[in-house]
Amino acid sequence: MTEQDQIRLGKTLWGIANDLRGAMNADDFRDYMLSFLFLRYLSDNYEEAAKAELGPDWPALSADDRRSPLSVWYAQNPEDTDEFEDVMRRKVHYVIEPPHLWSSIAEMARTQDDDLLRTLQRGFKFIETESFSSSFQGLFSEINLDSEKLGRAYQQRNARLCTIIQKIAEGLAQFPRDRDLLGDAYEYLIGQFAAGSGKKAGEFYTPQEISSILSGIVTLDSQDPASGRRAKLNRVYDFACGSGSLLLNVRRHMGKHGIGKLYGQEKNITTYNLARMNMLLHGMRDTEFDIHHGDSLENDWDILREPNPAKKVEFDAVVANPPFSYRWSPTEEMAKDFRFKNHGLAPKSAADLGFLLHGLHYLARDGAMAIILPHGVLFRGGTEKAIRTKLLKDGNIDTVIGLPSKLFYSTGIPVCILVLKKCKRTDDVLFVNAAELYHPGKRQNSLLPGHIKEIVETYQNRTEKERFSRLVALDEIENEHDFNLNISRYVSTGEPEEEVDLDAVYEQLSGLQELIGSAAQRHNGYLKELGLPSLPLGSEKRSD
Repeated sequence: MTEQDQIRLGKTLWGIANDLRGAMNADDFRDYMLSFLFLRYLSDNYEEAAKAELGPDWPALSADDRRSPLSVWYAQNPEDTDEFEDVMRRKVHYVIEPPHLWSSIAEMARTQDDDLLRTLQRGFKFIETESFSSSFQGLFSEINLDSEKLGRAYQQRNARLCTIIQKIAEGLAQFPRDRDLLGDAYEYLIGQFAAGSGKKAGEFYTPQEISSILSGIVTLDSQDPASGRRAKLNRVYDFACGSGSLLLNVRRHMGKHGIGKLYGQEKNITTYNLARMNMLLHGMRDTEFDIHHGDSLENDWDILREPNPAKKVEFDAVVANPPFSYRWSPTEEMAKDFRFKNHGLAPKSAADLGFLLHGLHYLARDGAMAIILPHGVLFRGGTEKAIRTKLLKDGNIDTVIGLPSKLFYSTGIPVCILVLKKCKRTDDVLFVNAAELYHPGKRQNSLLPGHIKEIVETYQNRTEKERFSRLVALDEIENEHDFNLNISRYVSTGEPEEEVDLDAVYEQLSGLQELIGSAAQRHNGYLKELGLPSLPLGSEKRSD
C-alpha cells in the first residue's frame, strides 16, 4: 500500500459517489456508500480469518467461478456450520453468513438480481442482532433501504442499489485488498462529504490537521512535554466524538500498542454509527473501544456516573471538538452535579464551558486535555468569567492557542484550542497566536505540516517567539486584564509601528528651512538682475 494508492482510491470512490448520488442529498448518500464500504471490510476480515481457520478445507475455486469459497464450504459441510460459527464468534467476535458477504452481494449486483435489496436487509439485520459483538447492535439502524430516495417502487430501489454496489466493487477491484487502505478511504470520504455538508459537517468531522495538533499535544508527557511522548495512554476520551476521527488520530500518534482503550460519546445516532464503523474499519477489535450513544452534558453514560471519587473513571487524555455555542437547558439540579458544582453552570446560550468542565472532571491528574472552542470563552463575562477565573486560579489552564479562520467546513470563524491540566508545574499560561499561520484556499484555509509542527513544538518547549507566542504570569492576567484571555491582549501578530525620533525630525526640518531660505535669496538675486520685484521670503509663489 502506498500513499498514492490511498489518494487514488479515495478520489475513485468520491468520483463514484458524485456520479451516482444524482439529486440525492450528500448526507443521505454518504450513509449508503460508507455502509457498503464497511460491509466490504467486515467481509474481507471475516473471510481471511475463516480461511486461516479451515486451512486445507478451504475450497479452491477456478478463476471463472464467482461463488464465495465460504458459501461452497457451507454447502459441503452443513452439519459443521454451527460449530464453525461458534469458533468465529470467539476469534473475530462476529459472523457473516455466506449470502451476506460482500463478494456475494457484489455478484448479485453484477447480475442485477431482483432479490439484492431483501438480501441486504437480511444481512444487515443478522450482523446487528446475531453476530454476537455488541459493537454491531443498531449499526445499520439509519440505513433505510426502503427509502423513496432510492426509488419509488421496489424494482427501482433494487436496480439503483445494484448500480451503486457494482460501481463500488469495480472501483475497489483496481486496488490491492488492503484493510488499512479501506480505513483510509473511509476517512477520506467522510472528509469529502463534510466539505459538501456546510454547517452539518461540524456534527461529525474535525479536519485532520486540527486533529493532529490536539493529538500531538495530549500524547506528550503532560508534566514535562519537552521530554517527549508518553509511553502509553491507557484511556483516551472524546465526549463529542463525531465520526471518531479525532480518537483515531490520537491512536495513530501513539501507535496500535500505545493505547489501552478509546472511549467516545456521541449524541447523533447516525454519527454514532459512523464512529463505530470507523473504529472497526481501522482494524480495532470491539474490546479496544467503547462508543456510547448519549448526551455528554446530561452525563447519561453509566460508567461515568460513579459518585465515589475513589471509583471514578479517569482518562489519561481528553480531546474534543464539541458544537460551538450550543444552546442547552441547565437545571437547578445540574448546579449540584459533581462536574459543575465547584465552578458554576455555563449560560443557556452557550454550553462551551459546560463541555469543558465535563471533560476536565474526568481527566486524570497526570493527564492533558485539548479542546476546540470559539474565542468567546476567552473573554465573555457573567458566569463564563467566573468559571474562567476559577480555572485560572486553580492552575487548570495551561495553554491558549488561537487558530486561523476558515479552517472548518461548518464555520468560517477562527477558533482556539485550550489545553487544560489538573496538575502543572508552572503558574503561567502560554499564549500562541497562530492566526496568520495558514495556507490560503478558495473556500477553506488549511494548515501545512510545517504549521502543525511549529504549533506543537511551541507548546512542547513553551517557547516564546515575537508576535507568535508568550508566557504570561497569572498576576498579569489577573491585575492587568481582569482574567480576560483574549489572545491579542498578550500576543499581537501586527507589525510594530516604527518609532519616530522627534529630535531627528526637528533637525531635518531645520535643515530644510535653511535650504529654502538660501534658495529664496538666490532666486531674488536673479529677479533683481532682471529688474523684477523680489519674492518675499516665506512666500510660495510670485504674483505677476
